[in-house]
This record gives sequence, structure tokens and C-alpha cells, in this order.
Amino acid sequence: MPAGKMHVGEPDIDTALVTRLIAGQFPRWASLPVERVDSAGTSNAMYRLGRDMVVRLPRTPGSAADVRTEQVWLRRLAPGLPVAVPVPLGTGLAAEGYPWPWSVYGWLPGATAVVGAIAEPDLLAQDLAEFTAALHRADTVDAPLSYRSEPLGERDTGTRAAIAELGANGDIDAEAAATVWDEALPAPLSSGPPVWIHADLQPGNVLLADDRLAAVIDFGCAGLGDPAVDLIAAWYLLPAGARPAFRAALGADDASWTRGRGWALSIAVAELSYYRGTNPVMAATARHVIGELLTVRPARD
Repeated sequence: MPAGKMHVGEPDIDTALVTRLIAGQFPRWASLPVERVDSAGTSNAMYRLGRDMVVRLPRTPGSAADVRTEQVWLRRLAPGLPVAVPVPLGTGLAAEGYPWPWSVYGWLPGATAVVGAIAEPDLLAQDLAEFTAALHRADTVDAPLSYRSEPLGERDTGTRAAIAELGANGDIDAEAAATVWDEALPAPLSSGPPVWIHADLQPGNVLLADDRLAAVIDFGCAGLGDPAVDLIAAWYLLPAGARPAFRAALGADDASWTRGRGWALSIAVAELSYYRGTNPVMAATARHVIGELLTVRPARD
């Protein structure tokens, strides 16, 4: 993989390209400084534009397909959510050798959460539950499916392959991981209709201010799906002691909680397998999540 890239076929993106794109398509912002944002994000390259904006350029065709979804639906979802979400300010077009549509958003202040080092986990659990519950109540008319809308069982082949690979390489305890996965698969499916889910509530997509949830970003995976998918936040963001409060606030029953564990494991092993050589931050987060899932049994969650 070329230096600085995480995906095969990822286009060349740098400050000079962003500067040209802005000058050519948004001349009113052409005089503003452009600065790369140091981010572990895997879907978009981000560049600060002046003080109040950020440019997001998709790294893959799949991420490019999410541009329109985010542009349309974030405007509709934002009024019903208790914390800030990205505000679309403009949509750019393919140009200057860059092949896909891209976006300009308002800059959201705050610091990304640090996995395993949350200062006020009980407060964050409360905030995450309030955000998640509000999103799950959002109007679903004409809403798209989430990127993670499939039943958990459809992820079986890929998840087992990732577990086997990571186990063979000595990265994880494959037997313990397979046990967690085997416990999750038989969990009853959700009996209710699909709801709006974020589907990627992990450290890089959560901004904190004064130890409280200030904003949720990157809605590329968002859409309709099983509300249990958003329970991954329990393992991606919260220590064991704060999980019961998060679960209680959302009223997650045993089946939902078990599916949530399965989703967290499936996503984490896939991320560790894919990013361990190209994105150390994502890989470290995935290792942390897997460790939490394998050492904390369901009765203690």
C-alpha cells in the first residue's frame, strides 16, 4: 500500500489539490488557508478550511456514494438530535484529477474520544444513550438503509475468516472470539421495524468537550437498521462499569445486547484485519474492543 493510503486505488489527496478544488468551485473561500486535519478516519481525508469549515474528500467509491446521503439527511436529522452533527455547506464535484463528489461542512469544536481513557464515563454513557435514543426516534419515511443493515448472520463467513486469520497470526485468542460470536448468532432478531442508526459509534466519530458528548460526526454508515448496531458504543467507547447505565437508559433487552456484542466483535475483527498495517489508531481501537469483549463476560456487561 502506498505511504499514507489505506485502500487500494485510493486517489492522491493533498493540500494543493484541496486548494485548487476550493479555488475552482468555491471562489468566495479561495483566500482561506487550507490545512490537513490529523485524523485516523478511514473513509474521508479532511482539511480545515479557514477557522470555521472542513473539507471532506472520500477515499473510496463507497465513501463517495455516501456524500449525497449525508448532504440530504443530516439537514433533516439535526433538529431532532441533542448534540451537534455536521452541517453541510457545499457539495463539490469531481475535478483536478479527483474523481468523486466531495463536501464542505461547518467545523465542529471538540476533541475525539480516547479509547480507554474517558474521564467521565458515566456521564458519557448518559449522553450517548440520549443521542442514540433520539436518533432511533427519527422519522424513517424514505430513509435509506444503513451500510450495516444486514442481519448479523450474513456476516458469519467474513467474521469467522477474520477471526481465523487474526488467530493464526497471534493477534487474538481465536477460540475465545469464536465463542463470543457463537453466542451472538442465535440471538433473536429485532421484533420492531428498522430505525435510524448511526452504525459507527466509535472514538473517531465522537467529539467531547468538558468530558461530555459535544458532537457526533461521520454519518457515512447511517441509515435504517437494527437498533442493536448502535450498542457497539458500549465496547468502543465505554469501560465495563459504565455499560450497565448505557444499556438501562436504552432499555436494551438480552437479545439486543447480545446482538450488539456480536456487531462489536464482527466490526472490530474486520477493522483489525484490514487496518493493522495501514492505520495504527484504528488497529489499536479494534484490539481494545476485542480485548473488552473477550475478557468481560455477558453477565458482567
